[in-house]
Amino acid sequence: MSHTLGIRQAQKQKTRQSLLDAALGLLENQSLSSLGLREVTRAVGVAPTAFYRHFHSTADLGVALVEEALGSLHPVLGDLMAAVGDSDELIERAVELIAGHVDTYPAHVRFIARERHGGVQPVREAIQGQLARFAEEVRGELARRPEGEGWSDDDRLMLAGLYVDQMLVTASLFLEALDEPEEERARVTRLASRRMRLISIGCRHWLD
Repeated sequence: MSHTLGIRQAQKQKTRQSLLDAALGLLENQSLSSLGLREVTRAVGVAPTAFYRHFHSTADLGVALVEEALGSLHPVLGDLMAAVGDSDELIERAVELIAGHVDTYPAHVRFIARERHGGVQPVREAIQGQLARFAEEVRGELARRPEGEGWSDDDRLMLAGLYVDQMLVTASLFLEALDEPEEERARVTRLASRRMRLISIGCRHWLD
């Protein structure tokens, strides 16, 4: 009996992931607010009623996509904070990490960039909630680092928000440059590095 239940659970999880993958593919060229559940189920090859075994609505599916898309950013965020610093080499490493993530997960980055200010409120709120979590994680890391010494918690959170916002802006720029000539990617790299450097310089002088 337990073996049968395990097979059923695995199949259910597989169908759920197929729905998420199909939706992400369909959202390459449209917003979530225009996506119909029948489009998603047709792409997977299941009946529309099967959709409701996994999600209450397309908004619910969108929230799950947010968790999947931004969940994949957590390891990058940790590596990013380990790399961010005053030296040009550390800043270049941070920019490389973001570019690599965009190369690996372009559909996830595109979905977040489009829906962060999109028309589906639960998805907007889910994105903001995840970004707030990122900022809290960065604030905690800053509290343990020399550059955060003497800063108030509010100021650390402000700086953390700058890092998170810059990470998203940089990811969006690399996304736009995916199919452009190498010169455009190099331009984005230089711009992102200069912006990171500006934040770093501001950190050093904030308490002056």
